[in-house]
Amino acid sequence: MKRIPLIPTVVVTLAVAAMIALGFWQLQRLQEKEALLAVYAHNEALPAIALPQFPDDRVLFRKASAICLEPVRWEAQSGRDAKGRTGWRQIAQCRTGAEGPGFWVQVGVATDPGAKPVWRGGPVSGYVTHAPDHRPLIAGIFDHTPKALMIVADTPLPGLAANSAADLSAVPNNHLAYAVQWFLFAGIAAIIYALALRRRLVAARRPR
Repeated sequence: MKRIPLIPTVVVTLAVAAMIALGFWQLQRLQEKEALLAVYAHNEALPAIALPQFPDDRVLFRKASAICLEPVRWEAQSGRDAKGRTGWRQIAQCRTGAEGPGFWVQVGVATDPGAKPVWRGGPVSGYVTHAPDHRPLIAGIFDHTPKALMIVADTPLPGLAANSAADLSAVPNNHLAYAVQWFLFAGIAAIIYALALRRRLVAARRPR
């Protein structure tokens, strides 16, 4: 036992334990995501509601309506229209008054990335999804601030193509694959270190 290096063994053991823990955490996230997907599927059949004033993921994929008093900012995001053609989703950040934080609405899909829709606001209705999130991937892991909500309008603005329909398959659910990866990493790390220890012990037994 004296020939087994203490510090490297402790480090590898902790690393393997951490990877196994991450694997089980991803399995837990898988259960949570499957429960959310069931809620989203149920939401598609529910009657329309007024868009919540503050972010609430429980209403994703539900029909909702809101009134845009004024679009204060525009964004163009790559995507597809209702016919599957690639284009640029035209997204406006809307002011709703002093009592709320506002909301986002996707008013249609343009073929020109430099398109500038002419719209002064008004009532909108469609299904609810997340607004564009510009946080870096790493920051999003540690920042649990709820994502803003966006209405994908049923009726596009004149000159724009219709938005694509709600698609539950677009919701990422890779937690099982991530869990398998972490378990494989843990197993590979343990095997490699075991082989290294075996080689070390065999070398130590050789006569000098």
